Order: sequence, then structure tokens, then C-alpha cells
Amino acid sequence: MPHSSLLKKLTLVVIGMFAFAFALVPLYDVFCDVTGLNGKPSLEVATESNKVLTSRTVDVSFTTHSQSNAPFEVNSRQYSVNVSPGEMVEVKFSAKNLSSEARVMQAVPSVSPGKAAKYLHKMACFCFDQQPFSANQEVEFTLVFYVDTELPEEIEELTLSYTVFDISEATASNTVAAKQQAG
Repeated sequence: MPHSSLLKKLTLVVIGMFAFAFALVPLYDVFCDVTGLNGKPSLEVATESNKVLTSRTVDVSFTTHSQSNAPFEVNSRQYSVNVSPGEMVEVKFSAKNLSSEARVMQAVPSVSPGKAAKYLHKMACFCFDQQPFSANQEVEFTLVFYVDTELPEEIEELTLSYTVFDISEATASNTVAAKQQAG
């Protein structure tokens, strides 16, 4: 068999590619943690701050955008706020379903610079849950957060960005699957 050597090499290449693809996500997470490029804030409700550093302020700005033609418009009522680390802050967001059908929205947050993500703590956020909307419905959400007093001194400003996704089809198929399993 003149091709058995080639077949063995190709098989090893395929196994190597599979192993690399399988390891890519954990490797990426390690890379982000090491370099501070993560930008993924916690999606858990934070505990309330009990200390405020009035000697320092941090500028926190907000951006939102819809992904993949999601029929939602989400905006913060304030472009930015100037806060003291540890100070509890409320920011209002308006969200509107631009569709003539009921839809479900999911907001995914990120923080820039990435190494500041672990210092932004949210007490209340529309990103914690899926948000159902009626056709053309407009809703106001309140974000309650604080910047940790341990935020490194060199970080004077950060941006909290939300990417908004339309997850209506995914939630509908999950509901149908759950009903089929129950029935």
C-alpha cells in the first residue's frame, strides 16, 4: 500500500486540527486573562458597596448597538456619568421593539478597557435576563452599578457597551422543546 504513509499523516493532521479547535476556547480565555483583554463583566448581581472614595472620580460612558439586524433600539438616557469609586449610580436606558411582532431581546455587556471589567459591579441590569417585548413596545430599564474602589489608578475612564441580540427564535424553539418533553 503506497498510500498508507500519506493516510497516516493526514489522519494525524485531522486529529491535530480537532485538538487545536477543541483547545481554542480555553486558550483564548487564558490569553484574555493574562493580557487583560477580556472585557467580560460578571453577569451576577453584585453586593452593595460599603466604601466610597470621594477623592477620585472615574468617567463611565455607555454605548449600545444591535447585532444581526435585531429589531431593537436601546439607548442610555445619559452618554456618560462621572462617579466616585464605590458610589452607587443609577442610569436609565430606553429600549424599543421596532418590530410589529412580539420579540425577545438579550443584551450582552462588555467593558473597555478589558482589565476594568472585574471592577464594574452591577446591582441591577437588563442584561441579567432575557427581555420579552410586545410589538412596538417601549420599555425603560434601570442600570444600578458601582466602580470598585480597587480600580487601578491609571484607569480614569471606562466604557460599558451593550450588544443587543434578537433571541426570539431560540427562545421559541426552547419553549416548544420543553413542551414536547413535558407532554
